[in-house]
Amino acid sequence: MKIVFVLECCNAITNGTGATCYRFAQELKKKGHEIIMLGEKLKPDQKSDFTYYGLPHYTFPIFEGLITKDGFNFVKCDPKIIYEAIKGADLVHLFIPFKLCSVARLIAEVLDVPVSCAFHLQPQNITSAIHCGKLPILNNILYYSFRRYLFDHVRHVHCPSWMIRSELVAHNYRNNEFHVISNGIIPYFHRVESEKPSEYADKIVVTMSGRLAPEKRQDLIIKAIAKSKYNSRIQLVLCGKGPWEKHLLKLAEKKGLANGIVIKFCNQEQLRDVLCHTDIYVHASDFEIEGISAIEAIACGAVPVISDAKASATSSFSLSPRCLFRHGSAHSLREGIEYFIEHPKEREKLSKAYEREGNSYHLARMVEKMEQMFTSAIEDHKAGLDVNQNRVRKKDERKKKKIFKKLLKSGVISEMPDCLKG
Repeated sequence: MKIVFVLECCNAITNGTGATCYRFAQELKKKGHEIIMLGEKLKPDQKSDFTYYGLPHYTFPIFEGLITKDGFNFVKCDPKIIYEAIKGADLVHLFIPFKLCSVARLIAEVLDVPVSCAFHLQPQNITSAIHCGKLPILNNILYYSFRRYLFDHVRHVHCPSWMIRSELVAHNYRNNEFHVISNGIIPYFHRVESEKPSEYADKIVVTMSGRLAPEKRQDLIIKAIAKSKYNSRIQLVLCGKGPWEKHLLKLAEKKGLANGIVIKFCNQEQLRDVLCHTDIYVHASDFEIEGISAIEAIACGAVPVISDAKASATSSFSLSPRCLFRHGSAHSLREGIEYFIEHPKEREKLSKAYEREGNSYHLARMVEKMEQMFTSAIEDHKAGLDVNQNRVRKKDERKKKKIFKKLLKSGVISEMPDCLKG
């Protein structure tokens, strides 16, 4: 198949969604599929392993600094570039419900190209950035907006977890067929037997990997360790970067972490080394569509203590009630960490069980399921069962005509498509 992946930040593998897009593309390419990437224009020092169509960066007024800190970006939607990327494709797969994916969807429909999409962006990803993540009304408005803007028009939707599927059903996403498929991990993440580095030799290593941001709740880990009777023995390692780094360093000093924090952004090799030396992995996030970083950790045999937050799918990885702590409670987290420090035999038993569990999330298995979803989307399109064919809106038709008039004027096409005439 010739598949077009549409994502503004598909050139940024340090972004979670960008990394997922890239990994899926790599695995699909290995299986013989032709992958086209449509996203922000590559920087001079960047290269792509795929046919790449780049769009100019769009500077978002007022919020540009906040957006780029969160590892995302917007683009100027040049219809000519989008058209060239999609023309002749077997399928277009959309990642984020913003303007680029909307324009790509409209062009794909006119070109009679099937479309599928994924749900990678929780509303809380947006509302937490403006410190409103706990306001249900704002999150509900965004769920509604995403549905009306994109998901009402696309039948086949990739959900990385059962939790987010349940959320979509609860928010009246009724016109979709959901495919629950993990984003998967590369086989590189597995236990490697080796001694702890000398700097950690006499320490209990507690780790969390992921973006350093308020919704990830690294502050809870700091507070839990600071109050622990094992404070002097614990070394906290945070693998990642983000807008909260300075805040976390100051908080650790204020709360009195005996060994401070080690903060570093790791490549794959460095991350696996850290995870294989980890005694207890903490995943404290308030919300999470899946939590790939937690899967990478358990695949390396790290025993997790995970927040039971309702908006986080990561709690589903728990193999024991002892591996969960009360959402938002540093006290409950402290108890979980101390329990596994005091019960090393149980920790080792769970470590082996988690290692086996992690192996079931290998990317190759997930890509097979994605192929099945893509095939279903193509077959339904041929049979005329697409949602977009059943929900024609006058507003959409006006947008399509406007886009293709620009393409006609610029000489990209010689005449208006028959479906837009009249």
